[in-house]
Amino acid sequence: MTAVVYPGTFDPITNGHVDLVERAARMFGHVIVAIAYSENKRPLFDLEERAALCQQALAHIDNVEIRPFTGLLTQFVVSCGTNIVLRGLRSGADFEYELQLANMNRALSPRFESVFLTPPDHLSYISATLVREIASMGGNVEPFVNGAVLRALQKKFSAT
Repeated sequence: MTAVVYPGTFDPITNGHVDLVERAARMFGHVIVAIAYSENKRPLFDLEERAALCQQALAHIDNVEIRPFTGLLTQFVVSCGTNIVLRGLRSGADFEYELQLANMNRALSPRFESVFLTPPDHLSYISATLVREIASMGGNVEPFVNGAVLRALQKKFSAT
């Protein structure tokens, strides 16, 4: 059974992320959604909250596992028993950044492989950064996230 690791901060998980995982779950035997600790990014949700939201948003997919991680992605991927990472590409700018990451990861771990998927048009403009920004200003993010994430965002921003 071939496994793939889909890493990210998922702060929060969006419908674009969910679409990617659904499609990967049809292509691979096992999908590990790897939630990066990433304190440098100063996430809105802590690691446990992000993991719980991912679990809720992806509960309908049988062959998915949620795993928080710290440290180098290449080391985490090896610890998962695979050498394949999944990344999404929304734009040319994403491609340039992801190509640089893929090459650096392969330099660190020569067997490392990156697989890229593009979103459908109706999800191509969604980013967690934009979702957080819109939600922080009281905008409607319901079309971009699942219900659990929507409620968590509303709770976060009603407390401020």
